[in-house]
Amino acid sequence: MCDIFDAVPKADAASMEHPVFSLSTKPDLREREYKNKGSWLKVAPSIKGLATVHDRDILIYCISQMMAGKREGRTPSKTLRLKAFDLLTATNRQTNGQAYDGLKAAFERLRGTTISTNVTTGGVEQFDVFGLIDKAAVKRATRDGRMAEVEITLSDWLLNAVNGNEVLTLNRRYFQLRKPLERRLYDLARKHCGQQHEWQIGLEKLRSKTGSSSTPKEFKRLLSKIIEDDQAHSHMPDYSFRLDADIVTVNPKPEFTEAYTSPAPQLSFFLKDETYAQAREAAPRWDIQMIEREWREWMTEPPKNPDAAFLGFCRKWFEKRGTP
Repeated sequence: MCDIFDAVPKADAASMEHPVFSLSTKPDLREREYKNKGSWLKVAPSIKGLATVHDRDILIYCISQMMAGKREGRTPSKTLRLKAFDLLTATNRQTNGQAYDGLKAAFERLRGTTISTNVTTGGVEQFDVFGLIDKAAVKRATRDGRMAEVEITLSDWLLNAVNGNEVLTLNRRYFQLRKPLERRLYDLARKHCGQQHEWQIGLEKLRSKTGSSSTPKEFKRLLSKIIEDDQAHSHMPDYSFRLDADIVTVNPKPEFTEAYTSPAPQLSFFLKDETYAQAREAAPRWDIQMIEREWREWMTEPPKNPDAAFLGFCRKWFEKRGTP
């Protein structure tokens, strides 16, 4: 039961890294294939079209609830029962009849979209074809036919990510981003930049990683417009973007650094200076502050030996992910 109030938004790292979801606001019936450094991903739509970036809100909500449950000592289950109203409210959506219809359509696209990939989640590599969710069912409806309670069974791919703690925290303002490309840019910045001072990527590679079907010229125009709007209104959470020729530079905004480096209040203990030095050896080239933040959010209670526990977490982090 998804009954944890105000769970922190979290998403699986694999779908933040790879272009699993469609950026189109119209039915996307194209099959897509993505390859990068030995990783490959094939996504095929149903007759309803590919699952979209906005459909992913459902998965984010489920993952957030599962991670919050883990912190309370619960064992994650791939089948969750939730209140449709809570899901709509938490993801910044309206709660009218049209919103409930949209939620039903999103379930159909998530169920119909099939994936085959060698991308591992939770240390498990799957070669079979699977859907983003296994099934969804309305368990109780209101008198006017709206969904009151919904039961969702997630894929093993997502459950493995939760069990392996391969998730990242999202800014709640993520759900205020209406343009699909804005959401993908945030995903990639959160995944690759983290708390690093700077992250750079070529324009064409960025276009590929977002899953955009726009021409290079149109993609550059769309990206430039988002950057221009953010410079004027700072609507993009956590990160700023700059385009110089064909190189995109991403930097954390000051408010992001402050929010993500402060220790969690219930776990406000300190680590020794030498522990950070040993952590950099255990996870070379990784942002240790980012790993520490994920470690603090992952814990359910303060460890007896925080320094040893953090070093163990860093070793497992590097073992699973390797050099960034």
